[in-house]
Order: sequence, then C-alpha cells, then structure tokens
Amino acid sequence: MTENILAKKTQNLTEEQPLLANWWQKIVALITLANLILVLFNFSYISLRDVYLKNVPGIVNFYDPIKSIEPHPDTQLYLHTVDDLRQKLATTEIDTIQTKELFSQLRQQSYDLLNENPFLIANKLGVFAKIKRRMEYHTNTQSATKAFNKFWSPEFFTQESWQEELYFFDKKIRPLLEVNYFRNIDENGNFVDNFWQIDIYFIFFFAIEYLGRTFWIARYKLEMSWWDVILRNWYDGLLLLPTYRWLRIIPVAVRLHKSGLINLERILAQVTHEPSAYLADKVSMFLMVRLINQTQTAIETGEATRSLLKPQEYIQVSKINKIDAITDKILQLAIYKVLPQIQPDVEQILQHSLKATLKQSEFYQGLKQLPGMEIFPGDFTEQLADYIAETTYEILANSYADTQGRELFATLTQNFQEKLRQELQDEAIQAELQPLLYDLLEELKINYVQRSQKDDSDATLTEANQIIQEANEK
Repeated sequence: MTENILAKKTQNLTEEQPLLANWWQKIVALITLANLILVLFNFSYISLRDVYLKNVPGIVNFYDPIKSIEPHPDTQLYLHTVDDLRQKLATTEIDTIQTKELFSQLRQQSYDLLNENPFLIANKLGVFAKIKRRMEYHTNTQSATKAFNKFWSPEFFTQESWQEELYFFDKKIRPLLEVNYFRNIDENGNFVDNFWQIDIYFIFFFAIEYLGRTFWIARYKLEMSWWDVILRNWYDGLLLLPTYRWLRIIPVAVRLHKSGLINLERILAQVTHEPSAYLADKVSMFLMVRLINQTQTAIETGEATRSLLKPQEYIQVSKINKIDAITDKILQLAIYKVLPQIQPDVEQILQHSLKATLKQSEFYQGLKQLPGMEIFPGDFTEQLADYIAETTYEILANSYADTQGRELFATLTQNFQEKLRQELQDEAIQAELQPLLYDLLEELKINYVQRSQKDDSDATLTEANQIIQEANEK
C-alpha cells in the first residue's frame, strides 16, 4: 500500500515537472522582456526627455537623478530673475530703482546666455537657435543681442503692456529655457549614468538563472558537459553584459519564442526569406560545381582509376564490404522477386530463339520430311522453353539458397571484379574512357548551372516552406 502511494506521488511529481518548467520559462521570459523595456527606455530617455517633461513631468522628476541630470544653473538663474521682475512689476512702478536693476540684470544675463551658450552640454543647439529667432521676430530686430537688450528695457515694458510681454516670455521663451539641463561628467569624460544601479539586480538574477538552468540541463544530458551547455546557450550571456545592452533583444526574443508567449516562426521566415533563397541558390551551385570539379580532377589525374584498381587503399567506415552487400541484395531481389515476374517474357524469348535455331538445323530439315512432324517446332519449342525457364529459375534459386551455391556466386562476382580491374589497367582503355567521363561531367556542370539560373530560387524556397508548414499541421 505504501509503495503504491509513493509511486503515485512520484508519477504526479514527474507530470508536474514539465508544467512547472513551462511556467518558469514564461516568468523568466516576462522578466527579460521587462528588463529590455527598461533598457530601451533608458537608451531613449535623453532624446525623449522633452516629451516626458511636457506630458509626464513626474517621470522626469524621478529619472533625472538616475541619468545625473540637474537643472542648468544659468538658465535657472535667468528664470528666477524673470520671476523676481514679475513680482516687482505687480507691486511697484516700472521706473523704480529696484525694477531698473532687475532689467539690467536680465540684459547682462541675456548677454552671458548668448555668448556662453549653456545649451551646448545638453546638445540643444536647435532650442537655442529657436529662442534667438523668436526674440528677434518679437522685437523686430536682426540681432539676438539687440533683441534681448530691447526686450529687457523699461521702455519696452510700458505700464500697460508689461503683462503682455511677460505672457509672451512665459508662452514662447520659458518652455525652451526649462528643457535645458546640466549633466555631470566622470573622470573619463563620459556622462554619468546610474542606470547600472537598477540593472545590477536584473543581471544578478539572469546570472543565477543562467548558471542554474545550464547546470540542470547538463545533469540530465549526460552526453554534454556543463561547459558545453553554457556554450550552446551563449545568447543568454548577452543578458549579463553591462554595456551594449541593446543586444539583449536577441535572448529576449529567443526566450519569448521558447516559452510560447510569442511565435516568431512566421516573422523569422519572412525576414530571412530573400537572404535564404539567395544563399541556398549560391550554396547549391557551389557544392555541385565543386563536386564535379573534384571528380574531374580525380579522373584527369588517374586518382579515380587507382582507387578502383587498388581497393585496399579505400577507407571504410565499417568492416562490412559495401559492394558485396549491395551485390548480394541485388541478387536476392533479382532471383526471388524479379525473375518470377518476368518468367513469361523469358519463355517467349526462348521459344523464339529455339524456333529460329531448329529451323536452320539440318536435323530439323530431315524430320520435316516425316509424316506428322509439321507441328514439331511449335509444341516442342514451347514445352522446351517452359522447361528451360523453370529449370533455370529453380537452379538459380536453389543455388543461391545453398551455402555452396552462394559461395560460387561470390567467387563469380570476385572474379568478375578482378578481371574488370585487369582490363581497366590497360592504358589504351583508360585513355579512351577518361576524356569521355571528363566531358560528361563538364556537360553536367554546364547544364546544371544554366538550369539553376533559369530556376526561381524564391519559388523553390516558398515551396519548401509550404511543405514544412503542411508537415507541421499534420
């Protein structure tokens, strides 16, 4: 009873293992996908930061410290000075000393802004040019310096229009100044990027999972070592790279495909269709031409003849003589399968030959003079042909089934091969056969190349993919 319970538990565990492994593959695939999304987000953050700042500012507030991004002190000071001017204009007159001092500060800061270009570090030269163009157009001047000096002057800000001018600044200039930032640079001259503080947890998880999974596979595949399994799953090592993180798209795609979450067969087939068709056509042509050229070289140099005449130099992959085995199989088929089916044809040939031979013999001419011998050729030759055909088949079958008869067949085959080799050693025969074989191969090569150029490799590959698809559906 206890043994039955243990056996059932073992069976249940065995059935649950593939299910658990499948779920684990799905979980790991989703984790790799999440990491890849973070990597792509980090990779594109700088170029899309302005979009996030305009639509989702919370993301910028959270992620700027990770990219070591800080508000640029020059543009921030500029905006604070503008805010101070707004407060003063709301409570005092334009021509007060404090207000004129703020106008003077803004003109000086504008001059520093134009000469030092704080947008250079953030690589926002386009934004900087847009600020100058807008200010020039608004003040109707052709110089950015004159435009800013004119704009930040008490004469331009009248008591009635200062709110409209500050509205223009807040609407057209302030958003461009706010997108500017400052990034810290390390001792190597590179921008500081703290994404590794997030990515390190993923790398640690991927490393543990990679080593554990490969060790588990090597444990159950005794023919492979742990190192072999690691090398075979090399693409998972891309998940451990702290740089070139975009390469993780390869293991992520493999993981998603293997887990069954995404089927990439159709995508891969379409993406690789044209290159596969081209390469298949070139490779098949190369192999065919290469094989024919090597065969021609072997014939032209006499290597093929030497291999035929000296079989002891031929390297065999087993102790079985392939030629003898093939010959034996052919003889079995000929004696036990083919001859019984063509026996009527053999009998007709024998009848025809016997009739022609008897008619030409003097013995038949003498018998023909005797009464009742007119039908002699017909009945006699038919019976004789049947007897010879049946006797021949029985002799062959009995001889081949007999051990001694089989040895005689083997001796006949061996003698035939030896005599053939002896005759092929004749230089005259070799000189006659070699150019014929060489030209035959040359014709085959030319015809194959011409035919391969006419064939549509794309249609061939499409047909092959269709056959594979139909086989999978069955």
